[in-house]
Order: sequence, then structure tokens, then C-alpha cells
Amino acid sequence: MAPIDSRRIEAAVAEILVAIGDDPTRPGLLTTPQRVAEAYAEFFAGLGVDPVALLRDEVEMQTDPGERGELVLQRGIALRSICEHHLLPFTGVAHVAYLPAERLTGLGRIARVVEALASRPQLQERLGEEIADALEAGLAPHGVLVVIDARHGCVGARGPRQPESSTVTIASRGMLADPLRRAEVMALIGGSPA
Repeated sequence: MAPIDSRRIEAAVAEILVAIGDDPTRPGLLTTPQRVAEAYAEFFAGLGVDPVALLRDEVEMQTDPGERGELVLQRGIALRSICEHHLLPFTGVAHVAYLPAERLTGLGRIARVVEALASRPQLQERLGEEIADALEAGLAPHGVLVVIDARHGCVGARGPRQPESSTVTIASRGMLADPLRRAEVMALIGGSPA
């Protein structure tokens, strides 16, 4: 993936400002095109990043069956993404669980996968599926569950204007696709460990 073309973004933003009837050379807007280009470089930094590679540790975390535990659940991973339909942000949290088979990964790596996949033009529904696919490909676990709860700028700031509503999506694989196992993990997401 080629790096973000800041000059083209700046030119496009200046054109948008003209198209809405404003003057991109007025003092309040003079640096807006540059600021938007810088923001877009951050928002879309995940383009071209291989999320599966982020799960590879310097030292492989191979485990004996007795060391794995039954479930790894990381709750409340903050995420920020840009909806590809209106290029408006959506923000929220991802809760990511997996049932280890033979590999574990550092907990920070799970958050990096979420960040990399969220940092591209995205749909919440697809984001959860892509996180689950990356964990499945990178760790070959017995099961994966990804729950995302997010508020969308396109719902809160335009159209229906419901800023307090949130959308919850679920992606599950393997043993965690079983309704009973999924319900157990959902209870842990909503409360404290038993």
C-alpha cells in the first residue's frame, strides 16, 4: 500500500470548502486542509498492515495443555474507526475472547490487531469479522468471539440524530460460536469474572 498522499487530501479538502460555499483562504480555514490530511494519515494508518503478523511474538508462546487456561478474554479495547459510507467516525470498545489451542499471544498484540483493522475505512460488522479471522489465522484457537459496541457519527450527527444510541455486533468462530459457550463469555463481558 502506498503511503497516504497528503497533498492530494489537502487539495481535495480545499475543494470541498469551496464547494460548500466557504473560503479556504480565510484565517479560520487556512490550515484546515493540512490538519485534515494529518488526521487522515492517523485514521487510515491500518491500510496495508497485516493483522495476522501482529500476532507473531518474538518468542513463540507455545504452552503445555495445563498452562493454557480455558479462555482468554480482553474486555474494553478502545477503538476508533471511520465509517466508509460517510467518512464519519465511530468509536467504542471491542471485547475479544479466544480459547487457546497450542499458541498464546501477548495481550497487547490483540489490541494492536483491533487498532490496525479499525484504522481503515470500515464497517463495524466487517471489523468484528476481520478481527475474528485474524485471531483464527494467527493463533489457530479452538474458538474466537468478538463483540463490538460503538457509537456512530453518521447516526449521531446526521440523519436520525441519535447520539446516545450504540450498535453491538458479534463475530464468533469455532467452539465460541456455540450459543451456550457464547452466552458464558457474554456474561463475563458484561460483569466480573466468576
